[in-house]
Amino acid sequence: MILIAESGSTKCDWVLLNLTKNETKKIRTKGLNPAILKKKELKKVISENKDLAKHKESIKSIYFFGAGCNTTKNKNKVHLVLNSFFKNASTIVEEDTMAAVYATTKTQAVVCILGTGSNCCYYNGSTIINRSTSLGYIVMDEGSGNHFGKELLKAYYYHQMPEELRIKFEEKYDLREKKVIKKLYQSKTPNKYLANFAPFVFENESYVFMKDLINEVMNTFIKNHILQYSKELETVPLHFVGSIAYHGKEYIENLLKRHQLKASSIIQRPIDNLIEYIKKENKFSN
Repeated sequence: MILIAESGSTKCDWVLLNLTKNETKKIRTKGLNPAILKKKELKKVISENKDLAKHKESIKSIYFFGAGCNTTKNKNKVHLVLNSFFKNASTIVEEDTMAAVYATTKTQAVVCILGTGSNCCYYNGSTIINRSTSLGYIVMDEGSGNHFGKELLKAYYYHQMPEELRIKFEEKYDLREKKVIKKLYQSKTPNKYLANFAPFVFENESYVFMKDLINEVMNTFIKNHILQYSKELETVPLHFVGSIAYHGKEYIENLLKRHQLKASSIIQRPIDNLIEYIKKENKFSN
């Protein structure tokens, strides 16, 4: 049995794949980002899931794509955690951008991730080429869920948010100053906390304030990330993956037109496409 995982910082989608019987079982857990969580915390998330625990002896191969798996140190951390729990399995660990690539293209392309965090890369047909080093959610991650969270909190506390939206925002979230500061500076996953505010943006996009905010955030991502690949985009397609990209599709498409660019695909979750990719490529054997 094969286990495929596609993990962001907020959630991880797992698929148990039995090629012989052509059966799949989907599982969801909290996100497993090795750049944020310790080995003990990663293993806790896995071991507490009943479905993963039930099949751990029969899983022979694991393909794990994850946010934070862009360094050898973090890849090794995930390898150790997976191998200690799934003792009969061989594992391959790749960064989440590879999941986005496999889910959208088999040929050269520029591929973007817009979820809890954000990323953009050029896939040359065999390897990923990044134009810039990611400095994470504090400095970068433009266009991401946590970027939207930061902008919403600033607009709220700077009293720039329209009163009607302020009331809705207060009704939906606990915005006591001490609580927010504690979540931002004392929690283990402040990026996830910030990203939790993102749905509010798209739930209230009928407001001009929100439309302007979405356009500003998405345009920043395009300017700082996508336009670094202007030369490549003269000849290769542009793809997007992630919940923020999916819900902000109309805004992204309109903003891209200003730069004579077009999105070839925008998909919410790459996991389904990953299943088909692995089946076709025969990445593993049962």
